[in-house]
Amino acid sequence: MRTKLSRSRRGLTTLAGATAAAFVLAACSAASEPTSTDAGAGAEEEVAASEEQTATASRIDYPAGTALSAAAAGQCADLGKDISEMEIAYLPPATEFNYYLAIGAGIEALAAENGMAYSLVAPAKDNPAEQVGMIQDITTRGVDMIIMSTHDPGAAAPVVEAAVEQGIQVHLVNSDIPDFPTPVNSVVGYLQRSGDAKVGEYAVALADGAEVYYGILEGAPGYHNDERSGGWREGVASASNFIEAASVVGGWNVDGGNAAAMDMLQAHPEITVIFAANDYMAQGAVQAAKALGRDDILIYGNDGDVNSGLEEIAAGNIQATLDTSPYAMGQIALQVAIDCATGDFAGGEFIESPGTVVDGTGVLSILCEPDKLFPKPNQEYSCN
Repeated sequence: MRTKLSRSRRGLTTLAGATAAAFVLAACSAASEPTSTDAGAGAEEEVAASEEQTATASRIDYPAGTALSAAAAGQCADLGKDISEMEIAYLPPATEFNYYLAIGAGIEALAAENGMAYSLVAPAKDNPAEQVGMIQDITTRGVDMIIMSTHDPGAAAPVVEAAVEQGIQVHLVNSDIPDFPTPVNSVVGYLQRSGDAKVGEYAVALADGAEVYYGILEGAPGYHNDERSGGWREGVASASNFIEAASVVGGWNVDGGNAAAMDMLQAHPEITVIFAANDYMAQGAVQAAKALGRDDILIYGNDGDVNSGLEEIAAGNIQATLDTSPYAMGQIALQVAIDCATGDFAGGEFIESPGTVVDGTGVLSILCEPDKLFPKPNQEYSCN
């Protein structure tokens, strides 16, 4: 007879810890929130430092990098400008994802401290083809550097190549891809596969030998999804008691995760564990489980989104997530870009940002410091 896996909010202190925000933050200033946009309209926000703004930012520390593949490694060049004269454009896949806005908030805060002009340019909804057009527009307009993330490297590569040929330095963020199809100056992000393998290992330890049928909510096909879903599978691979029952595409968003989890749980009622490749789909799985009256399901996510991930853990709805500190990641990405443009970074390297498994035992120590989070939590949390 199959042993039921009971819900536990105690977690595993040996595997889950507080976020590694110390990677960054020699000094943090509060970021202003990006402007909301109407669906389908796209977004462009321009922020110029005031005349009174002085470049007094403390340096953001980051670890030594590792070389990208030779074909993907773009070398940096000193632009010969003061930092306050530089312009940075940030192009995430869409403004529908708070996670990418959190990265942008980190970039924007450090840009303001350095007196840099800053733009956020993105589709309202995830649309790689629309993003390609926006990269072309930014290239035509001319900026000094681009920090971007794409869900379709193949589609973005030709316009990225054109930007680099025009002399614009390009840095990828929220990625660890070692072989982007065309040279880029840096890649900044957490190790997705090994990070989510840790989430899988956490789930195995928590199960303590009980038989588990699990399902996976995958994002859109591509590198990010392959690394995250693949990492989870590697994390549970050594546990013969973990059996994959289904894998369904949830499209990276809450509604998609809800629909996919609903279908998956109805088709496979034996499932008691769900891994979602991001926290939005995990939140959708929470909604599906509640609608079906399933309070026996443990849900795991990825990203450390404040509202969809961390607060859902605090509420007992999600068991654990890989907290990747997006605000801190954005600050690291801009510091790398600044160093590239001033000759202090050679280029062509992957720079790792923090990724830590967080459960109910560690989440309050993160949520109780809202000044380090974006967006802010929906309520106040005590550090005690």
